[in-house]
Amino acid sequence: MNIEEQLSAYGDVECNEPLAKHTTFRIGGSCAYFVYPKNEICLIRIITICQNNQLPYRIFGKGSNLLCSDDRYEGVILCLDRYMNEIYFEQDGCCIAQAGCSIILLAHEAMKRSFTGLEFASGIPGTLGGALYMNAGAYRCAIADVLKEVYVYKDHACAWMNVEELDYGYRHSRFQSERDWIILAGRLQLEKGDQSEIMALMDSRRQRRMDTQPLDKPSAGSMFRNPDNASAWELIDQIGYRGKMIGGAAVSAKHPNFIVNENQASAEDVIQLIIEIQTQVKERFGIELHTEVERFNWKI
Repeated sequence: MNIEEQLSAYGDVECNEPLAKHTTFRIGGSCAYFVYPKNEICLIRIITICQNNQLPYRIFGKGSNLLCSDDRYEGVILCLDRYMNEIYFEQDGCCIAQAGCSIILLAHEAMKRSFTGLEFASGIPGTLGGALYMNAGAYRCAIADVLKEVYVYKDHACAWMNVEELDYGYRHSRFQSERDWIILAGRLQLEKGDQSEIMALMDSRRQRRMDTQPLDKPSAGSMFRNPDNASAWELIDQIGYRGKMIGGAAVSAKHPNFIVNENQASAEDVIQLIIEIQTQVKERFGIELHTEVERFNWKI
């Protein structure tokens, strides 16, 4: 059997798939194989097929915190959001969810059961796996605040790992250095709350996002991490880069910490804009801005 036939035994396969279709930036070259594994067993088997054929592979969720290069990826993208997305709640607020589930859906399912703790995540357009990887957060809260364990595939075995083992910090986790580890699920502990209060908080934050963020344009969310004692958007605003464009990429006029795909931007357009911002902020304030968005398939 050829590679496509082998992969098709364990998931839905698209060949020569544009990654721009699968990222919120709407940017990225094609990949050789884009695969939706049917379940955890299929995922592990697909990884074995990749290893046996010397094919690189990468896990995708919803592509919401990702800047893919314009180059073709001669490997396999494993997308978990189609099948590996189940959510389970216990009466005491324990929640176990698979990595491919939408973090927005998870927050709303918790609200329906009057569980509080995930209101901050109700507008984050990614998967739980992505949130666990980067310790996603908003409004001074983060997923690690309610996390107890992560179910991980590593060293050819699956195991639960305690949150204390995973080096969580601001937009950081151990997964960012352990690239061979694959997040399969997470166990969260939520608290019982008042459903009307939870819903009201989620509604107010949704309105705030609509008022302050460029949700009508393709982006990867906040581009830069906030440095100590400063806000990235204020630094970018103070260097006069609100609305600045390079090619089809632009600093949002609505929120300067968002770079948006204004007009068929290339990945290179975005990178050049990032570099200019970092250079200008460093020269003026002596502060180094670090990107929050992950880069994928870049040769440097």
